[in-house]
Amino acid sequence: MIPQYHQDEFSSLSARTVLSRIQWKILIILCLLLAAALLVNAYLTLMVVNVVSILFYLVFSQYKLVLQFLSLHRPPQVYDPSAIPPGGWPKYTILVPLYHEETAGPRLMGHLRKMEYPPDRLQILLLVEEDDCQTRMAIENAGVSSPFEVVIVPVSLPRTKPKACNYGLARATGDILVIYDAEDRPETDQLRKAALLFSVAPDNLVCLQAQLNYYNRDRNWLTRFFTAEYSCWFDYCLPGLSYLDAPIPLGGTSNHFRISVLRRIGGWDSYNVTEDCDLGIRLYRCGLDTGLLDSTTWEEATFRIMPWIRQRSRWVKGYLQTYLVHLREHNELRRNRGLVRILHFHFLFGATGFCLLMNPFYWLLTVICFCVGPGFLSGFFPLWVLVLAMTSFLCGNFAFVLSSMVACLRRGYYHLLPYCLFMPLYWVLMSVGAWKGALQLITRPFYWEKTPHEGVPE
Repeated sequence: MIPQYHQDEFSSLSARTVLSRIQWKILIILCLLLAAALLVNAYLTLMVVNVVSILFYLVFSQYKLVLQFLSLHRPPQVYDPSAIPPGGWPKYTILVPLYHEETAGPRLMGHLRKMEYPPDRLQILLLVEEDDCQTRMAIENAGVSSPFEVVIVPVSLPRTKPKACNYGLARATGDILVIYDAEDRPETDQLRKAALLFSVAPDNLVCLQAQLNYYNRDRNWLTRFFTAEYSCWFDYCLPGLSYLDAPIPLGGTSNHFRISVLRRIGGWDSYNVTEDCDLGIRLYRCGLDTGLLDSTTWEEATFRIMPWIRQRSRWVKGYLQTYLVHLREHNELRRNRGLVRILHFHFLFGATGFCLLMNPFYWLLTVICFCVGPGFLSGFFPLWVLVLAMTSFLCGNFAFVLSSMVACLRRGYYHLLPYCLFMPLYWVLMSVGAWKGALQLITRPFYWEKTPHEGVPE
């Protein structure tokens, strides 16, 4: 029996509340305990925090590398392009959220017309904000005819993608639903693959996540780093999580759902700025499974630094939102999935945010050591702690570089291998985005920072 969750009825499962009353109390108590410990013995307290942080780094740095090796145990999917599901092709609804996408939107429409799926079994809903006249005019000029429909999303708060998707879900008539972003270029047989896989899968498999990668990966150094990161995450880390029956943080696009189940769990949380990863955890807590689809959707990598930082800050903010939301029901999550599997939840959301936020402090300590001399910090880094810190530093960066190189080799991106050697520098940008997102969680928790797209494959 699938629980009947809905974001308006179960506020504890929505990011609308940043911290619940209990979470506020726990936070205040922890701050008071830390202040008391610093007053009693500041040196010992900071030493303990330092050692625990280093050990945490050491374990977390190897986590994704282990996932990559485990992904090799995932059996390949067999796809027969001539096969037809029993009972014929199910009806497919495609949701396309559009906001200020007057250039990319019409190009996506042209690509979707090439999808290898029976047109009479397709419903394509173009979700356009009410005040976005430019995008609406652009898609109307491109020709809106069956199976395309324009759905006007009224202006209301929050101005987020999941709110628009919920409007689309209310209008959807398909058996299966997928989301594509304006700049997406899914492989033309992706819908057929997903429909065939759903037709032979158990009813408990309710979502399929396609792989994401970039068509403009060689535009500049930033897109090359970004491509290496995405290749590692979608081609190796997610399959490793699937092998371990761990929660799957969904990507923002190319998630294919059994639409009946999506409605029963309340659709998307309109207040979560990474509604995709939140939905993946909600499916997991309901005892439902997410599978991976051996099909790639090609996207446009953000190629300018400031838009990249804004995009990353939204992702980190959303990860923190998701972590806080599902911590409120931690006992239920543990009962449904078990303690060992729930550790993945803490690694994926809590540990990722913690490491990105802590990085600048350790970089600052490193700079001080080089500028002032190691004697200044010798009290906090005695020999045994220094050895532990260097081990964490070397192992962590080795894992980061190796995992990126392996992922690029698998994709055949051999020219990106030299860039993988400098992936640790990419962490600098990631931490900048993380701090921006964490601070914005306090000041503007539901603000959606729009990523500009050109929508032109290079």
